Amino acid sequence: MRFVGIDVASEVHVVAAVDTACDVLIKPTKIGEDAGGYARLLKLLGSPEETLVAMEATGHYWRNVFAALAGAGFKIALLNPLRTRRFAEEDLQRTKTDAIDALGIARFAAQKRPPATPVPEQATEELRELVRHRDRLVQDLGDRVRQLHRLVDLGFPEFTRTVKDLSSQLAVAILREFPTAEAFRNASFKAVAKLVYDGRHKVGLARARKLVEAARESVGAHHGPAYRVQIRHTCDAITMLREQIRELDGNVAQRLEEHEVGKLLTTIDGIGPHTAARLVAELGDPSAFRSPAALASYVGVVPGLKLSGKKKGVRAPLASYGNARLRRALYMPTLTAIRLSPWLRAFYERLRARGKPGKVALVACMRKLLHAVYSVAKNRRPFELRLETNATP
Repeated sequence: MRFVGIDVASEVHVVAAVDTACDVLIKPTKIGEDAGGYARLLKLLGSPEETLVAMEATGHYWRNVFAALAGAGFKIALLNPLRTRRFAEEDLQRTKTDAIDALGIARFAAQKRPPATPVPEQATEELRELVRHRDRLVQDLGDRVRQLHRLVDLGFPEFTRTVKDLSSQLAVAILREFPTAEAFRNASFKAVAKLVYDGRHKVGLARARKLVEAARESVGAHHGPAYRVQIRHTCDAITMLREQIRELDGNVAQRLEEHEVGKLLTTIDGIGPHTAARLVAELGDPSAFRSPAALASYVGVVPGLKLSGKKKGVRAPLASYGNARLRRALYMPTLTAIRLSPWLRAFYERLRARGKPGKVALVACMRKLLHAVYSVAKNRRPFELRLETNATP
């Protein structure tokens, strides 16, 4: 049995191999991230029989190598870099180079025998890409809205007393035409009132009068071309980002409808299309975990109890590891599930009745919700509510 370790990077990877006794079979060798490098890699490895390839899931750099090796029939184990680092620390390793890392990954595979990672389905890959692209657009939208807040505070701080939400279509449409208080002072009530902000609705005379009157007494002192052009460009960017997010939502919904597990997850109370897509994007197939407890540990909704000697912890905090992005995404769905689902609401109320703090009970409900996710994915059936009832005599 051969165990191959690959230290992946952006342009050059390093590959090494050992046998069952951890004797070196292939010395650390550099492989380029190109067609020639991949051909050299496959020639170096030879037959995929009795071979396990291990590599760290570092960023996106591993994905092309993974696809090439999977296509050639190799079994590949994707490793958490935390595990390989702790493995190196066991030998008190101090030096870190690409060659040493490649050999260390190969020896880790020989000693720990990690399971081969299944090749992800195309539908799962596409959902992951769409969800993460949407995250970036939402972050960009938030940045643009904050930028607009700054500019409005400088040029017309009283604007938000009439139009509360600067990210709304109403605010963007008005500021696109009248970016500062000075622009409002020179405008008539009717000109502002007839402005259409969503293709149908108009600003209206009452709102227009409030804006113009506030502009005439505004303390905003920044009205020059530099501020006007920034506001217009920011408004255009917000409109474009909102349209792109709307388009992505349609694409996510379509891909989710084609995904067996993702579609089933929406049958759980509190989990809508966005949350189901997020679960698939972060977890792949939840049933691939060996147990619901392993899934909860991966997400990070497990207590990190630390008791040693005379130290007695009053309450165990959450473990310091886990998928923080998924925990954030599950916070609001868990609140919704507690409100809508009888079984989860009863569980939450039991914990609170026993004196558990609200957040502790909430995290416990999040773990319970993940158990439901695991069950649905494992059985490939919609979620069914089963409440325990006391038998009548």
